[in-house]
Amino acid sequence: MPIVNVGFQVIPKTKEGNSYELVDKAIEVVSKSGVKYEVDPMETVMEGEYDKLMEIVKEAQEAVIAAGAQETMTFIKVHYRPEGVTIDEKVAKYR
Repeated sequence: MPIVNVGFQVIPKTKEGNSYELVDKAIEVVSKSGVKYEVDPMETVMEGEYDKLMEIVKEAQEAVIAAGAQETMTFIKVHYRPEGVTIDEKVAKYR
């Protein structure tokens, strides 16, 4: 299976508390997963096998709910190329 990039944004709905703390729970799931990732101001981008990355997104949503969100809206973007695609090839020239 080729390497893909998945960018996702979890937007928690909560009546009280800081939504940033809830988003931190999603990022913690990504961090513990062992995949390559980057946190940006608007989303987190991961690199790896498609099925694994989609499972991480699911776990991240569940972590946000477990931390107190009543619901989440999650926006997902996938960059797929049969021979694979990396984060570095897309952003190296900007570093």
